[in-house]
Amino acid sequence: MSKKIIIPIALVLIFGIGLYWFFNQRRSDLTDELEQNFNGDETGFLANSEFAEQIEAFYVERDYLEVWLFNGTLSNEGKTLLTRIEESKYDGLLPSDYHLEEIYEFSSNPKTANKKFRNLQKEEKIRLELLMTDGFFNLAHDLEKGKVDPTQLDSSWKFEEKDGSTDYAAMLKEIAAGASVEKTFENLYPNSDLYAQGKKAIKELYEIQARDTLTWDFEPVEGAINVGENHPAIAALRRRLIFWEFLSPYETEDPTLFDSTMFAGLKDYQKSNGMNPDGVIGSLVAEALNKSPENLLEIAAVNMERLRWLPGIDWDQEMVVVNIANYQLDYMQKSDTAFTGKVIVGKEYSESPTFTAPMSYIVFSPYWNIPPSITNEEIIPSVKKNKRYLTEKNMEVVSTSGEPINASEVDWNSGAEGEFPYRVRQKPGGDNSLGLVKFMFPNDYNIYIHDTPARNLFEKEVRAMSHGCIRIQNPDQFAKILLDDPSWTDEKIQEAMHQDEEEVVKLGREIPVVILYMTFWADRDGKANFRSDVYERDAALLKALLN
Repeated sequence: MSKKIIIPIALVLIFGIGLYWFFNQRRSDLTDELEQNFNGDETGFLANSEFAEQIEAFYVERDYLEVWLFNGTLSNEGKTLLTRIEESKYDGLLPSDYHLEEIYEFSSNPKTANKKFRNLQKEEKIRLELLMTDGFFNLAHDLEKGKVDPTQLDSSWKFEEKDGSTDYAAMLKEIAAGASVEKTFENLYPNSDLYAQGKKAIKELYEIQARDTLTWDFEPVEGAINVGENHPAIAALRRRLIFWEFLSPYETEDPTLFDSTMFAGLKDYQKSNGMNPDGVIGSLVAEALNKSPENLLEIAAVNMERLRWLPGIDWDQEMVVVNIANYQLDYMQKSDTAFTGKVIVGKEYSESPTFTAPMSYIVFSPYWNIPPSITNEEIIPSVKKNKRYLTEKNMEVVSTSGEPINASEVDWNSGAEGEFPYRVRQKPGGDNSLGLVKFMFPNDYNIYIHDTPARNLFEKEVRAMSHGCIRIQNPDQFAKILLDDPSWTDEKIQEAMHQDEEEVVKLGREIPVVILYMTFWADRDGKANFRSDVYERDAALLKALLN
């Protein structure tokens, strides 16, 4: 190659490198102004910040050099943080909690996607820098631990407190030294696919909301509407089935008629939303179809917060997961579902709590040791009315050490002014309230998983019916997969379930049982699932998130 060609190329390269160097040099800073801000009375909103001391210490340590601004406009780190704040809505959080609107006020084009921050006065730059730093600290905290303290809001939340050892100032130092803002935040997310898939589902819901043109006035439905019947709510409910793409638009002569086309679409909707696909518009269907995309986003936000509350859980391990709101139990192995079954959970006044505990043994042909509260409130009054009550229910009275007591010798008024001095238990058998087997994970709440003689109840859509424990469908199959031993054949399990005395079988390992209350989650395909808020826990949490 001739010198005539080489020299111009070299000059262009040198000039290009020079320009790159020039534009990547800090030609101005706010060190003096930031120092004056912290040393004076101009801290402003930081005076009310939970992280005011950490923020000031951070800037003191780096001689008040800014992080989010570079030569008077947003640095690359600042641009990434702004995007992360904007997209915190996909975590079910409020970007306004991280000063998004105030940050936008400093933009020369706040209505466009690609925000520009130019020609700012020094006091504006300081304000912008500190807004973003405070936003960083608050967003990091809320992603890691949740915005709301569950112990102050939900008395049923019995999980251990999440480890809160993360040093957000140290994280910010790493970003200032060149670490990725995005990866730094990713390290704070809950370590579960549920959270990652939930974000995708929420993003899709926002896209759906953007094209929503329907009115979502509440359409009351009392009783049930069957196909072929007329009802004033039908027209609106049909439009909503079309909106959610369970029906294609079609012409109808009578908008109030529940016709066969709508019937087919409704059954698909019910099946997709975990309902009994009977094609009847009952209370659950009406409740679900009355929820707009905005309502669903609120429900999703509440459940993403619950996931942020959870302590560290190894979701790849062998475990049992019960979602109370879904009335379902899943036995998991390496994140795959090896067994699933319907469950019955606590009534509204006997709500099943949410917690985790290790399952360690199974009891075949169990006694039901009736809790004192049930003994006092139900058993004793029944015995006083009917002397044969215990015999009819296959129950017996025992001492605190377990020795049988003649019921006719018991003073049934002895518990009136104090604790009843005996225990009542139901003997093993087909009528035993625990059924033929129970699965034990000792905990402070006297909750366990067990069989039930009332197996017809599993066909009901709403299954909040127990005193708090969890009744499972197909307990023999569940026992077999937990025992994981060829010697425990179907015949041996059935024999163990039909004995006169209970038999305790240790599992040889501890299997974590995680009991959740999730009215929203997204599956592996990213499909959003919503369930009825049977315990009415969502509203209080939503209110706290919006404050």
